Amino acid sequence: MKFRIEEDLLGKMEIPVESLYGIHTQRALNNFKISNSRISEYSIFLQGLILTKKACAAANGEIGTLSAKESQMILKACDKILGDLPDYLPSFPIDVFQGGAGTSTNMNVNEVIANVGLKINGYDAGNYQHLHPNDHVNKSQSTNDVYPTGFRVAIYFYINKLIESIISLSDQLELKAIEFSDVLKMGRTQLQDAVPMSLGDEFRAWATNLKEEIKNLENSRDLILEVNLGGTAIGTGVNAPANFSEVSIKYLREFTGAPFVRSPNLIEATSDCGAYVMLSGALM
Repeated sequence: MKFRIEEDLLGKMEIPVESLYGIHTQRALNNFKISNSRISEYSIFLQGLILTKKACAAANGEIGTLSAKESQMILKACDKILGDLPDYLPSFPIDVFQGGAGTSTNMNVNEVIANVGLKINGYDAGNYQHLHPNDHVNKSQSTNDVYPTGFRVAIYFYINKLIESIISLSDQLELKAIEFSDVLKMGRTQLQDAVPMSLGDEFRAWATNLKEEIKNLENSRDLILEVNLGGTAIGTGVNAPANFSEVSIKYLREFTGAPFVRSPNLIEATSDCGAYVMLSGALM
């Protein structure tokens, strides 16, 4: 196997020459051998992260913190990965359990986007002077705002798929309610037979219960739409342009088709897990 040499603040490492990930991912592979679950198993989460990176690249391009060429390289790389995501999943090999609040995952995504962008433009992987994982792909960002934003994008997509399935199940139960409207059975209370009812009545009650849960899921899902993108490390927006949050979230709405909004207080939003608790309760 042939290798290329990459270097970070800790030193140099050999990376398989054809690998789309880089030194930060390799360090994570070496340091976090915790479980048998890999981030590649959660493609909807990777989709959310890459869409977030795409929104940030578009914002940096509009604001001028990235050149038009750098921004377009990232945008095209994101589109390429999103369009062929199953083919790129092997490039996301790190353990789902890791230290650093998801920094290894963030850097894995940064490196893959950078190297896909380089290859599209005729450069070798690792030729980072043309497109750098940290200086360009991660421009104006921190793991602490990108990771939870990507996570929320993924949750929003996932809940929508779940709601679609529940609606389908509810519709089928309604059809069965009609089919079984003439089938008599005993209704029960206090663990005993009580009064007559139709089997159709029972199926319709189940359908109604699911419809009520759909409303609960939709309300809880919408709490996820408030994001801290642009808050960077702790919510103060350090190392990001003053209007980066608004512009990046504008593009996030465009690219996801979902009505994401900026949290009124990015410091609070960076540590707040309340929406996750509410959604977890709705799922249970």
